[in-house]
Amino acid sequence: MQEFSYTITDPNGIHARPAGLFVQKMQEFKSSITICRAEEKVDAKKLLAIMKMRLKCGQTFTVKAEGEDENFAISAAKEFLEKNL
Repeated sequence: MQEFSYTITDPNGIHARPAGLFVQKMQEFKSSITICRAEEKVDAKKLLAIMKMRLKCGQTFTVKAEGEDENFAISAAKEFLEKNL
């Protein structure tokens, strides 16, 4: 399993457009990818699940990937978040 933590810097937090693009990117991978914050854990390949987390600017969450392409999935997730959020 690979994971990393990320703190949102976008003043709007994770809103529909970047969340949708993130989900599309994560769906390219076979690995199981989750987003975790405190007790909450959601599938990073499901838009509504991410939107329900209501992640705001300044909040930190963890992205975890487990599976055959987990290294690529984590790299792609980290790159996407750094460029877009």
